[in-house]
Amino acid sequence: MADRFIEVSLDKRGVTCKAKLLDDRAPVTCDAVWNALPLGGDVYHAKYARNEIYTLIPTFAPEEPPLENPTITPIPGDLCYFSFTDTQLATKSYGYETEAKHQGRAQVVDLALFYERNNLLINGDAGWVPGIVWGSIVEGLDEMAAACQDLWRAGAIGETLNFRRVE
Repeated sequence: MADRFIEVSLDKRGVTCKAKLLDDRAPVTCDAVWNALPLGGDVYHAKYARNEIYTLIPTFAPEEPPLENPTITPIPGDLCYFSFTDTQLATKSYGYETEAKHQGRAQVVDLALFYERNNLLINGDAGWVPGIVWGSIVEGLDEMAAACQDLWRAGAIGETLNFRRVE
């Protein structure tokens, strides 16, 4: 199989990077994401995992991917897939506004980008939260990391995180 690539963008900030799908390590997840592209939505900056941005979107796979190529310590450039039920994201400690687009869904998918070191996927409410590493940024990580830091400091309101095919 030929390598597959996607573009990951913060559209309001005009920043994009290129990622390679890890088809050899997470084939089911890569196929599910690839077949559903384009994907995206409102961006959030992580509270617990540290150097992570993510979007919460409706489920899109015909069947939820298995926990393939799992990690609890993502490195810079990792793209991760998580799946959460409505009750897992319902506590006020997460800080999602009542108007957040994922509210009211029984299940959501979290597509995340990790942009710097020293991440640990542990949640005070639930414990370890392993993610599926399905992609790796191969171009533009420095620019994306700078935009992620700006998002952390200046705020995420009005910004979107988007994933599109590179053909």
